[in-house]
Amino acid sequence: MKKIILIRHGKSDWKNATLDIDRPLSDRGIRDLFKMSDFISKYLPKKFVVWSSIAKRAKDSAIIYAQNLSIPLETIVYKNELYTFDVDALENCVKACDNKYSNLVLFGHNNAILDFVNKFSEKQLKNVPTSAYISITFNDDQWQSIHKGTLDCAIFPKQLENERVKTE
Repeated sequence: MKKIILIRHGKSDWKNATLDIDRPLSDRGIRDLFKMSDFISKYLPKKFVVWSSIAKRAKDSAIIYAQNLSIPLETIVYKNELYTFDVDALENCVKACDNKYSNLVLFGHNNAILDFVNKFSEKQLKNVPTSAYISITFNDDQWQSIHKGTLDCAIFPKQLENERVKTE
């Protein structure tokens, strides 16, 4: 069995003119990430590898989770190829994961995350908002052979505000 946890980076700050890759998190993005990481700690598997896009907003999102959940910062793997908005590029990266890892936590970007969820789970989502947490389990022993999985959990920051968290 393989499990992927997709976390979309927190809301970014558009106030300053910077390159997309250098755009920081907004104050709301930081608040949402702390709220989400507090809440989802009970959903995380015991062992996992953490990958992040090299974009500042994704790296900072991974760091907030790591600090809030006592994950050693030096264990986060930053990958150039995760700085993508394309589902095929994201799929290629995930399928290249070493099979010694059963659980992958990945910090990335839309539309790649939304399209990945819709391609690889039995459910179809219309949107994956910033700071969202999505978990998909595959009944496969090798990352390169993953196909349709089961959407275990989809938690969005607005659900926490409204206390309407529903897991599948």
